[in-house]
Amino acid sequence: MATPADVRAVFEAKLKEGIPNPPGEFHPLDLERVKDDKYLTRLLLHQENDSKMAADMLWDILVWRKTNNVNDINENTVRMDYIKEGAFFPHGRDVDGNLLLIIKSKQHVKGQKDFEELKKVIIYWFDRIEREEQGKPITLFFDMDGCGLGNMDMELIKYLISLMKLYYPYFLHFIIIYQMPWVLSAAFKVVKSLLPAKAVERMKFSTKDNLKDVVAPEQALACWGGKDPYVFEFIPENRGTNDVHTPKKVTFAEQGDNQHSPGEMLRLNPNDTIVFKNENDEISGQFTITNMDESAISFKIRTTSPEKFRVRPSSGTLATGSSQTVQIVVQPGFQFRTVTKDRFLVMSVQIPKLDVTPKELTDIWQKSSGSKVDEYRLKCHFPEKDMPKNGSMVDGRSQDKPDSVTNALNNLQVNYEMLHKQVKMLKIYQLFTLILTACAVLLGYLVYKSSNEDKYCERM
Repeated sequence: MATPADVRAVFEAKLKEGIPNPPGEFHPLDLERVKDDKYLTRLLLHQENDSKMAADMLWDILVWRKTNNVNDINENTVRMDYIKEGAFFPHGRDVDGNLLLIIKSKQHVKGQKDFEELKKVIIYWFDRIEREEQGKPITLFFDMDGCGLGNMDMELIKYLISLMKLYYPYFLHFIIIYQMPWVLSAAFKVVKSLLPAKAVERMKFSTKDNLKDVVAPEQALACWGGKDPYVFEFIPENRGTNDVHTPKKVTFAEQGDNQHSPGEMLRLNPNDTIVFKNENDEISGQFTITNMDESAISFKIRTTSPEKFRVRPSSGTLATGSSQTVQIVVQPGFQFRTVTKDRFLVMSVQIPKLDVTPKELTDIWQKSSGSKVDEYRLKCHFPEKDMPKNGSMVDGRSQDKPDSVTNALNNLQVNYEMLHKQVKMLKIYQLFTLILTACAVLLGYLVYKSSNEDKYCERM
């Protein structure tokens, strides 16, 4: 198993051989990436644990960033009129908690903008999001509602794909294509051919009817039929210490129980796993949230499959030092093996006071960026002794004992074999009957013919 140290060693060996001109040298901020184990891990994941390919990709990234002056792209050097137009902006999260980079395709018409300046806008957003999300994957959300052929810019899409493939490692979670007009179907077949196989698997075509499968209604914009009334308004980036090369603060979910990292808002107990139990024909689990921040906080809880769980409470506010127990109940009728694969995301943000109005709370969440929101991830676990007795259904009313299930399956197998033999014998009987019938018909014909011949001879 390759490690970040392996990637670093290969890169530094190549660095000793000298940097070709251009670029002649690497930007100091980009060289900090070489020291960041988290960034090198992203490279390894992107290159399927090949340290040589990961080091080569790191080299190519640093060359590209220096050649294109990526570190100099900011709100003073980019076309702000392009940005404020709102054709590209980050907002909301998918069902896995990954930030959406929304591309409002209807607001982009091919050939109407300086393409080089447009590329800078995209780099601006990619770099800013990479800093604010601290390298976590994002989802590209193509809002195709109301688009026509003039809005389909293949050159722009190719550029987006090239950034994800070559210069932003392990940065893509989903590609969601929302409300794609049928006239653009052929164009998206070309797009699929440009994507790696793994990226094609992550492409999701969505409509208003099934958007909830990839974006929860609370995170979906009102124009998509969701509950979020957000309208894009540009907010300048707060460039603090969240550069991509700065090690990410460790969330409590990444530490041991009853520990807390300075600067983190919450303490979760259990810290990374919800343990479910089967009691009184109900599958349930719980965890406790404690506010460790100096101010009041608001929290929200999201899950990968909202239809499977009843979460109480799913949101709320907490004063400093106070706690809240969250109860999670599995809805009846869901398959056990799918429930164990689900995840929960706890998000928190500072609020000025506990008695904020619902509107004020909505505004706080809408204006909070990735750097202001703390996130904690939890997985699901069912101890062997508490598993539903049939090992599959979590609805107590539909459980059968293992022996009865086995016997039923065995009886079904026996009955199937008997039926198969009976059908086979029936086919043989049918064939035998056909042969006898044919012989009888032939014999009757021969007797009839012989009788006619005898009568003819008598007349002669």
